[in-house]
Amino acid sequence: MGKDEWRLMEEEMESILYWKALNMALDHAMETDSSVFVLGEDIGLFGGAYRVTEGLFAKYGEWRIRDTPISENSFIGLGVGAAMAGMRPVVEIMTVNFALLAMDALINMASMLPVMSGGQFRLPLVVRMPGGIAHQLGAQHSQRLEAMFMGIPGLTILVPSNPQDAYWQLIQAIRHDSPVLFIEHELLYFTKGHLDWGISPPPMDKARRVMEGESLTLVSYGGMMSRVLEAAKSLADSGIGCDVVDLRSLNPLDLKVLITSVEKTHRLLVVEESPLFSGVGSEIISSMTEACFYFLDAPPKRLGSPNCPVPYNKSLENLMVPSVESIVDAGKRLVLPGE
Repeated sequence: MGKDEWRLMEEEMESILYWKALNMALDHAMETDSSVFVLGEDIGLFGGAYRVTEGLFAKYGEWRIRDTPISENSFIGLGVGAAMAGMRPVVEIMTVNFALLAMDALINMASMLPVMSGGQFRLPLVVRMPGGIAHQLGAQHSQRLEAMFMGIPGLTILVPSNPQDAYWQLIQAIRHDSPVLFIEHELLYFTKGHLDWGISPPPMDKARRVMEGESLTLVSYGGMMSRVLEAAKSLADSGIGCDVVDLRSLNPLDLKVLITSVEKTHRLLVVEESPLFSGVGSEIISSMTEACFYFLDAPPKRLGSPNCPVPYNKSLENLMVPSVESIVDAGKRLVLPGE
């Protein structure tokens, strides 16, 4: 490829849709490794519920892009067996809500077999799942189950918030020799972001500091990151500089980045979409209180969803998710408690 073609390619890829970044990652992985194949519901001719497998059926055929029946525990079990046999399956569950039907295969098989076999079996399995509160999908299609999965030893949980991370983290997950849950927020698929081909990707399970400030550590992941960044910019206009950390991985948690930040800012605010009770923020604040108790100038704060099923009503649904205004207000209360 000539210099002009590379330049045109780079210009074209400067801004890319989230689903397209995932699509390109799958294409790259399948093109470079014949052991990679994809299976799930409606991923073949239909191209996936969110277009992530679009065009791959035509390129790789039904042997490597396999449509499955509506039987999550069965096709996750198939993926486990294929991984044990030396393949690198990527399984798509149409929504994280349906993962509940595959808990036996995910937990009793995928997460435990490498240890129970004494390390005789690798398990390079990736399970992709859209999740989160989208637009009036009802309680049974709006669950945020990442905190539940965090309690399962043996499962890596990745939560990319932008096309750059979606691309690199999916490629890294497919190359990983242990099971990975890859949770994609449903509202991210048709958002755009920068994809820089020239940078070296960080490890898939490391957090990233996306803004730097001295007054407050602001932590989030996945679909909440856009609101958090907007709130951080508003806080900066008020003189409150935020260290904004995108977790990128929920298991393992990159506590080193968080500790370094809190030791600098002395204040911590965790923002999540999942329910507050026994949620992601609970684990982060517990860990950070143990590690940074004497650095904290104020009790850590968390924002999240009320502990109830997501209502269908649009106005009530909107109240379930922390708004930019609520994040700004919480930040100001932490840094300027008397005002």
